[in-house]
Amino acid sequence: MNILIVTVGKLKEKYLKMGIEEYLKRLNAYAKVEVIEVADEKAPEELSESEMVQVKQKEGERILAKISQDTYVIALAINGKMQSSEELADTLDKLATYGKSKIAFIIGGSLGLSDEVLKRANEHLSFSKMTFPHQLMKLILVEQIYRAYRINRGEPYHK
Repeated sequence: MNILIVTVGKLKEKYLKMGIEEYLKRLNAYAKVEVIEVADEKAPEELSESEMVQVKQKEGERILAKISQDTYVIALAINGKMQSSEELADTLDKLATYGKSKIAFIIGGSLGLSDEVLKRANEHLSFSKMTFPHQLMKLILVEQIYRAYRINRGEPYHK
């Protein structure tokens, strides 16, 4: 399976980079995983509603440019469906079973995802009703993908 993780913004925090690299290394045994960081749109702290939409649209265009038509897209969105680790594992297993060999997970910037990206997504996934920094979500996501593969292979993994 080919998994693409598209995120907005460049990761700067060393401790997050190290954690992500560790899980990506572990995932090599299960799938080909590629992480693409697209540039975040520079914007002032205070934005009007229309300016926020513009920022999300520009970031969304960068995201969509990285996704091929035959890719199954899962957008991380606070209003998405919540799943347990076992349910995410089942989702990935079913996608592989039914011939979806290209999957993209999308993590938006600090303002979230554009309507265009959300419409392109086949699913919306939420990890929590809480808001997390999008940089931290990348680490959480790769860990959960790794956990899903361990679950699907019947390999031990702490609960």
